[in-house]
Amino acid sequence: MLTIDPKEIPVPKLHHYLLGAIGPRPIAFASTVDNNGNRNLSPFSFFNVFSANPPILVFSPARSGRTGETKNTFDNVKETKEVVINIVNYDIVQQMSLSSSPYGKDVDEFIKSGLTPIASETIKPFRVKESPVQFECKVNEIVELGQNGGAGNLVICEVLKIHINEEVLDENGMIDQHKIDLVSRMGGNWYCRANDESMFEIQKPITTIGIGVDAIPSEIKNSKILTGNDLGLLGSVESIPSESEISAYPTITGEKHHEAKKLIENGEIENAWKVLLSK
Repeated sequence: MLTIDPKEIPVPKLHHYLLGAIGPRPIAFASTVDNNGNRNLSPFSFFNVFSANPPILVFSPARSGRTGETKNTFDNVKETKEVVINIVNYDIVQQMSLSSSPYGKDVDEFIKSGLTPIASETIKPFRVKESPVQFECKVNEIVELGQNGGAGNLVICEVLKIHINEEVLDENGMIDQHKIDLVSRMGGNWYCRANDESMFEIQKPITTIGIGVDAIPSEIKNSKILTGNDLGLLGSVESIPSESEISAYPTITGEKHHEAKKLIENGEIENAWKVLLSK
């Protein structure tokens, strides 16, 4: 195990470790204007949603690691206290990347990237027409975390209006995670695409209380066949099958843990328990 004291390594190397380990990260494609109305468009992967009531998004345009200078986006939100956070999907990922080039303050990244600016309804910055979801936000607070290169600046935004492309909605009017085709940031030059090959579902244990891994018998918990994920699924049941349920289950011919693992992979957790507890 490599152990690192952040104070003992150069900031670029620390930055590499942080971004390589913490991901995938959603991307805030931030549209701002300065007091003269000059447009700026830039992506930031230090970003997430932090509250629903009120609806709060936070992103961080960090100071340049090379020069310590602040980004145009940061300067603009300090001036105007407004920003549109556009969501990035696979259809616009290359144009988004192009807009992250270190253009001067007088350069319009909408023009450079070929993306379409459309007027917001409540604030001055423009929305990105091609983005599947656009959040018009007012800036409630800015927290500067430092003055040196690499220091973040937390821009705490309250959502005033949401615009959603109806093409990414499902039959219930909610965002379909397959249709929206989101992308996220990884370390180095790497990105991640949320499609059928990378997404999977886990039922949230909101209304049920699982027995927990600690309640699993030690001969099962110490299995060399079952993984931690398997144990997590076994521990998610609310009760262990009764003796009558176990005895009524068809007799298996293979090794119990191997057979149980197959059932777990098929989502048959109750049956996996019956196999594991069978005589």
